[in-house]
Amino acid sequence: MDVSDILANHDAKQKSIIVEKEIPLDIDAGYLVVTDLTPADAESYEADLEEYLTTTARDGVQALIGSLFSLPTTSSADGPLAQLPPPTTQLPRAKPLPKPKPPTKWERFAQAKGIQHKRKDKKIWDEEKQDWVDSWGWKGANKKEERQWLTEVPANADVDHDPAKIARDARKTRVAKNERQQAQNIARAQGTPKDTPAPVVHRKQEIDRTLATTRTSTASMGRFDRKLDGEKKLKGVKRKFDPTEVSASAEKSQNLDILNKLGREPSSKRARSGSNDVLNVRKAVRFASKGKGSMALARESEGGRGKQRGKQ
Repeated sequence: MDVSDILANHDAKQKSIIVEKEIPLDIDAGYLVVTDLTPADAESYEADLEEYLTTTARDGVQALIGSLFSLPTTSSADGPLAQLPPPTTQLPRAKPLPKPKPPTKWERFAQAKGIQHKRKDKKIWDEEKQDWVDSWGWKGANKKEERQWLTEVPANADVDHDPAKIARDARKTRVAKNERQQAQNIARAQGTPKDTPAPVVHRKQEIDRTLATTRTSTASMGRFDRKLDGEKKLKGVKRKFDPTEVSASAEKSQNLDILNKLGREPSSKRARSGSNDVLNVRKAVRFASKGKGSMALARESEGGRGKQRGKQ
C-alpha cells in the first residue's frame, strides 16, 4: 500500500513553526503582545477574509510561543514556568501625570548651593551611654542639654539662671520656626502671597468653611444668594426624593412601619414627659391651650363644671 500521497498531503497541511514576514514581527513577551506591521494583502483579504485573518493570527501566536520557549524557566508543581522579561511597550496612562509640587525654600537653597539630600538617621551613637539613642522624641538626643546634671554658668548670669529652661526654650523656638516655615511653604504652594503670615492663612481657610456652611443653610442651597467678589463656586447637593409610584410590597412595609411607630410604647426617659417618638403630648397640650397657663386652664375647667351643675 502506497501511503506517500497521504503523507505528502499531511505535510502540506502542517505549517512551519518558522514565521517569515516582509517586516519582522514586534514581539513583547512581557505583555504577551505581538504587533504585525506588514501591510495587508488586498487580494487575499478580498478573496477570503476569514482565511486571511486566521492565517495572520496563527503567525502571530506561533511567533509568540516560539519566543516563550526561548525564555529561562523555573520548575513548579504545575510544570515549567517561563520567566517573562520586563515589558517594552509603552502603554498610555488612564489619568494625566500629577503636577509636580513646588520646591520649598530649603530645596531651592540646596539646589542653588549644590547640597545633596541626605536622609537623617533615627538613631545616633551616644558616647556617654555607649549605646544607640533616638535622635528626637522622648529622651531624644536633641534634649540632651536639658538633662545635663552639670552645666557651666557664665560669670554675669542672673541669680535665677536655669540652664535647663534656657535649653528648653531654645528647642521650642526652633520647633516654632520650623512650623512657621512649613506654613509658609504650604501657603506658597496654594498661591498665597509670600508675605502673608500663617495665622492669616488659617483664618482665610476658616472663613471659606464658614461661608460654605452658610451657603448651604438656605432653602435654595445658596442658588439665589448674592455672590461675593472672588468667591469660589460651591458644589451643590442634590436632594433625593422617594418615587411617586412604588410596588405594593414597599407601600405595605412603609405603612406597617408607621403603625408600629404609633403603637410603640414610650421609653422610660420620655414616659415622665408624656411623649414618645411620634407624638409629643406636652407640645400638643401647649398648642391646644394656645399659650395659656395651667392655672387658666384649671379655672376654665372649673367654670365649665359649674355651668353643668347649674343646668342640672
